[in-house]
Amino acid sequence: MLQEFFTPSVQHALDLAGIFVFAISGALLAVRKNFDVFGIAVLAEVTALGGGLFRDLVIGAVPPAAFTDLGYFVMPLVATVLVFFLHPVVERTQAAVNVFDAAGLGLFCVAGTTKAYEYGLGLTFSAVLGLATGVGGGVLRDVLANEVPSLLRWDRDLYAVPAIVGATMVALCIRFEMLNPFTSALAAVTTFLLRLLAMRYHWRAPRAWNRRSTAREEEQLPGKATA
Repeated sequence: MLQEFFTPSVQHALDLAGIFVFAISGALLAVRKNFDVFGIAVLAEVTALGGGLFRDLVIGAVPPAAFTDLGYFVMPLVATVLVFFLHPVVERTQAAVNVFDAAGLGLFCVAGTTKAYEYGLGLTFSAVLGLATGVGGGVLRDVLANEVPSLLRWDRDLYAVPAIVGATMVALCIRFEMLNPFTSALAAVTTFLLRLLAMRYHWRAPRAWNRRSTAREEEQLPGKATA
C-alpha cells in the first residue's frame, strides 16, 4: 500500500533514516553504560531493527527485511562508528537527535500499521503492530542495558501515546478507505508533533488514581529518553 504512494527508493531512504536515528539512541545509551564497541554495536542494531523484526515475524514476512537488505544492517554500524568516536559531539546535539527520533517514530508507526494490514491482520492488531514497530526496539534496548524500559516509567515524556495516535489514525483511514499520501503523511506528522510537544512540556501518562506508594521516585532530567 505504501508502495503505491512512494517510489521504492524514497521508501527505502525513509526507512534508513529512521533506522539511523534509532541506532544513534541505542549507541548513546551503550556509551553511558560504559559498554565496549561490540556492546555499542549490538545496542544500536537492536534499537534500530528490533521493532520491525518483531512485526515481520508476527505477520509472517520472512525472512524479515532486516535480514534481506544489507543497508538495514549496515546503517546501525555507521551510527556505532559515529558515536564511538564522536559521542561527546553527538551528546551535545541530543536535542536534534530527539527531533529525528520523533520523526522516525512517526514514519515507523505508519509503515508498521500499513504493512501489518497488507499481510492480513485486522485493523486493531495492525495498529498494535504499528505501535510495536515504533517502540519495540527501544524496549529491547532498555532490557539489554538492564534498565526498566522507558516505555513503562512514569517519569519519562510520552512516547508510546503519540505512536498509538498515529497508528490509530492509519487504521481509521484504512477502515473508511481514506488512506492516501496525504492522510499517511498527516498521521506521521501528528505523531511527530505530539512527541515534540511531550518533550517540550514534559507530558506524562497518569499513574494510578489515589495511589499509596512508598517507592522512591527517580528524577527525570529535561529532554531525556522516553516513556
